[in-house]
Amino acid sequence: MDLYLFTSERLGFRDWKASDLEAFANMNADPHVMQHFPHTLSVEESENALTGYQEHFQQRGYTYFVVETLKSAEFIGFIGLKYQDFEAPYTPAVDIGWRLLREFWGQGYATEGARRCLEYAFNTLGLDRVISHCPAVNTPSERVMQKIGMVRKGEFHHPLLEGYPELNPCVWYEIKKS
Repeated sequence: MDLYLFTSERLGFRDWKASDLEAFANMNADPHVMQHFPHTLSVEESENALTGYQEHFQQRGYTYFVVETLKSAEFIGFIGLKYQDFEAPYTPAVDIGWRLLREFWGQGYATEGARRCLEYAFNTLGLDRVISHCPAVNTPSERVMQKIGMVRKGEFHHPLLEGYPELNPCVWYEIKKS
């Protein structure tokens, strides 16, 4: 258990290590995984993101956590929380998000992990509210939001996706501590 900050039934959640870069960069280079983002990421872009997630954890005590299977300690992607302050109807707010390697899609990992991250957000971090957003065309992510009990609040044009009309509008969801 010391390896993980917390676990769910099948998943372990931890902070990032430099040794995660190869698996993370491979995931971010997969056009299927990145189909609802402006582009795939280079190794350098992935390294910058990894460093940013580490810094976010140091500053806030949470991040988009590395997720591994408990059975094999295999990297499957990330699921976690990130403070967002870009211009949107709901910011500033803590966002829940996920990105998984394609071979782990359709097995309930995103839903299981997101539910556990919400428990962590409300019960450990003491947050009162968590939001999530995705391009309206990203129906798999929107389904996860629904499965974890989030409520659709509306649509908006994401300022970081200007110039990518296929990714706007975005939908946003919210859940409050019960």
